[in-house]
Amino acid sequence: MTAHGASREAAGAARERLDALTDSTSVDAAQLAAELAAVTALLDREVSLRRVLTDPAQAGEAKAELAQRLLGSQISGTTADLVAGLVRSRWSQSRDLVDALEELANTADLTAAQQAGTLDDVEDELFRFGRIISSNTELRAALTDRKATASAKSELLRSLLGGRADAATGRLVTRLVTAPRGRSLETGLESLSKLAAERRDRVVAVVTSAVPLSDGQKQRLGAALAKLYGRQMHLNLDVDPEVLGGIRVQVGDEVINGSLADRIEDAARRMAS
Repeated sequence: MTAHGASREAAGAARERLDALTDSTSVDAAQLAAELAAVTALLDREVSLRRVLTDPAQAGEAKAELAQRLLGSQISGTTADLVAGLVRSRWSQSRDLVDALEELANTADLTAAQQAGTLDDVEDELFRFGRIISSNTELRAALTDRKATASAKSELLRSLLGGRADAATGRLVTRLVTAPRGRSLETGLESLSKLAAERRDRVVAVVTSAVPLSDGQKQRLGAALAKLYGRQMHLNLDVDPEVLGGIRVQVGDEVINGSLADRIEDAARRMAS
């Protein structure tokens, strides 16, 4: 197995353990997310510790015991066990461990939203927030200003999202803004949106139309795209009068342009043939 493959396998096993944990109603997914995020921040900051915990020359059990000893008094036993499982695994780069922890934290928050029945709201809010950022250069500059403190950025986000967005959305966006870890805000939001869609094994389709779509149109479009791609679709809807009466659908890197009634259905027929 290649080193890269080892990291991929370790991250996949961690995701499976997280899913098993959050399937239990006794586990508070939001608390788990907060604790995993705290460990992510610690290991992102403490490079020497991160390297020790991913050192392939050290026995996995010894690394797990070290993690338990250092973190056990600061996080729940459930989270500590999950982290111990991660450091037992082999990682190609020390940063891969931190990336995996961050993804687990975000997944746990999305799972909390799913359990609360608000995952659709979170998906839509992440999309809308991305649209706001792309159209407001001053806001984007304030949220990405390296000289601004994390507390100042958090306060700005509270003023923007407080009472208007799901609690999980607020936590996800705040972590992204205050700890971007080298990513652009747009890239981070796109990753969160994809992760949210994966909670239901769905693909995100960004749909831009000249006028708001009716419920019937949304249903027909969703059904056509699901048939086209062979997977359930989540529609992120946007309105742009410049579309000139038509519709633009983007799924990943693929873009379909045309009228709602004929071009989507025609694309589905062509790809099915």
